[in-house]
Amino acid sequence: MAQQGVLLDQDQFCCSVCLDLLKEPVTIPCGHSYCRSCIEGCWDQDVLKGVYSCPQCRQTFSPRPNLSKNNMLAELVEKLKKTGLQAAPPPALCYAGPRDVACDFCTGTRKQKALMSCLACLASYCETHLQPHYEFPALKKHKLVKATAQLQEKICSHHDKLLEVYCRADQQCICYLCTMDEHKGHDTVSAAAERTEKQRQLGMSQQKVQQRFQEREKELKELQQAVESLKRSAQAAVEDSDQIFTELIRSIERRSSEVKELIRAQEKDQVSEAEGVLEQLKQEIAELRKRSTELEQLSHTEDHIHFLQSYQSLSSISVSSDLPSIVVRPLQYFGDVSKTVSELREKLEDFLKGEWTKISTTVNIVEVVLPPEPKTREQLLQYSCQLTLDPNTAHTHLSLSEGNRKYH
Repeated sequence: MAQQGVLLDQDQFCCSVCLDLLKEPVTIPCGHSYCRSCIEGCWDQDVLKGVYSCPQCRQTFSPRPNLSKNNMLAELVEKLKKTGLQAAPPPALCYAGPRDVACDFCTGTRKQKALMSCLACLASYCETHLQPHYEFPALKKHKLVKATAQLQEKICSHHDKLLEVYCRADQQCICYLCTMDEHKGHDTVSAAAERTEKQRQLGMSQQKVQQRFQEREKELKELQQAVESLKRSAQAAVEDSDQIFTELIRSIERRSSEVKELIRAQEKDQVSEAEGVLEQLKQEIAELRKRSTELEQLSHTEDHIHFLQSYQSLSSISVSSDLPSIVVRPLQYFGDVSKTVSELREKLEDFLKGEWTKISTTVNIVEVVLPPEPKTREQLLQYSCQLTLDPNTAHTHLSLSEGNRKYH
């Protein structure tokens, strides 16, 4: 039972800085106890030298209190260690990673992740060390923000005060003391008020950017559709042209075959007719050769009676005046055909050259239509916008009028 009691009360023997069992415990004037090394480390890094505070209740002491060992706590801690019990760490400890803000009051090699930063204390706190800001009235008035590593950026470099004012003349954040020194007489407002104004302007800018984004997105979609349509049209034109030229080639090939067939048919007719005349000529030549032989023999006979009797029959058919004359046409008869075909080729090539210029011009005028670059005044006016001059940055000898749009 005694052991259970110790287990229930062991949290009171933990140092609220290192969250471990007290090591050489000391008690400061407010009554809170810490490890000697933990409290000395906190006071050594205190921002305000000469004023020292309790990490839990934030009570301040001046001068720095002398630390004496709390023998009673030390004996109790030793007993806990001898019984083999260790102080249970708080649940769900969240240690700070490389990109996290570490608690300024945690000691040891590993510090817990800070949850909030205090703009009054200029320090960041983990969940444990943040509790005094929720419990003590004096600390409840401090302004807490989400843990940030840029606390020094919120402090005036000249006066070490919190930046809470915005100077519109110099367009920078300043502290209250700055409004009495180098920014005296300037147009100044609270940082919150300027944030509201800038937030409104930011909203308008976001609206314009969003509108421009939507316009560009629409143009992008239209251009993509135009490109896809152009690709489909080009593919269709290639296929149609290929089919047309294929048909044209086939038509020329058919005409070539027809010319060949026509030449061969004419050749066959003329050769057949010539061969008939050749056969007739051969027969007549054989007959004439026979008659010539008979007449030659008759001219050499010595029998006068036989000569006279045979002469009458042979002389009547010796020469025929009825034989038709044979006229052989020139060998270049089909040369005219080759010439005509050659002329057709030249005409076709000339026609194709003329049509190619038309085809090339037609192809080159096809394009994805983009907005032309503005050149005229009317085209440029569509991109115009109203300019508003800032009275805070205008020269002191200039006065603005017409809604801060003109100066004189």
